[in-house]
Amino acid sequence: MIQDPFRSMIRSEGVLRYRDLPWRRTCDPYIIWLSEVMLQQTQVPRVETRMPAWLDRFPTVQALAQAAPSDVLDAWQGMGYNRRALALHGAAQCIMEDWGGEFPRETRDLVALPGIGPATAQGIRSFAFDLPGVYLETNVRTVFLHHFFPDVPAVPDRELVPLIQAACPAAPGTTADEIAPFAAPQDDADTPRAWYYALLDYGAYLKKTLPNPSRRSASYSRQSKFEGSRRQKRAHIVRMLLAARDGRPAGITVDEAVAGVNEMETAAGRESVERELVASILADLEREGFCRSEGDRWLSV
Repeated sequence: MIQDPFRSMIRSEGVLRYRDLPWRRTCDPYIIWLSEVMLQQTQVPRVETRMPAWLDRFPTVQALAQAAPSDVLDAWQGMGYNRRALALHGAAQCIMEDWGGEFPRETRDLVALPGIGPATAQGIRSFAFDLPGVYLETNVRTVFLHHFFPDVPAVPDRELVPLIQAACPAAPGTTADEIAPFAAPQDDADTPRAWYYALLDYGAYLKKTLPNPSRRSASYSRQSKFEGSRRQKRAHIVRMLLAARDGRPAGITVDEAVAGVNEMETAAGRESVERELVASILADLEREGFCRSEGDRWLSV
């Protein structure tokens, strides 16, 4: 059972730590969805600088759906994990085709869209529609680990879920009979949107001032090294494909891809790569929808 003193403390910390971020000044589900995906990739200051350029290029979900995949990938460069850009594009197309351009509100419908998992779905529900649910992301996890599992290692998310659910206030206008399994709002300002902003900002503060509590989560894992990795080579090949899309002829050959990757490796003081490795990366990229082969050339989608 989550007691009111805990909720009152979080709300107070949320006021004290509040961050006035651009995507918090709107309830547009497209902008909120984009912020959720970008924040999975990089830190808040970088999202603040990258999002305006994205919205200039794709101002609406319709504009994103109608864009060429290569344009979407080009706009995403430097954000990491290019497959998420394709997922954004695919989900935008589904929203236009299956939902008439309106974002669904139910979790089951949101998670059915490409690239949208439970946390992203609840982020959209909370921040765009002020609907309650379990928003389990790293800063939220930090708060609950710090307050409910001090010094406990390897805490599984299943232990956090009922606590997060019980602490989240019910939606505005919910009757007394409909509040469970969520918390009764303390006042009119105690909404899912405001509650999760408070948790996010307090969690970000805790991570700056304490040894990161989220490391005690069973789901915590340190990201593998990027420099010299297959992921870095994939990203470099994607950039080469995008740069060559308007060439004469368009695209690149395997040998050109090998030369480009080896130029990067040599500049970094690493050994050259084998042709088979580059060919396998191109095959992976084709299978995942990043490019296609025509004869001996590989072209961006």
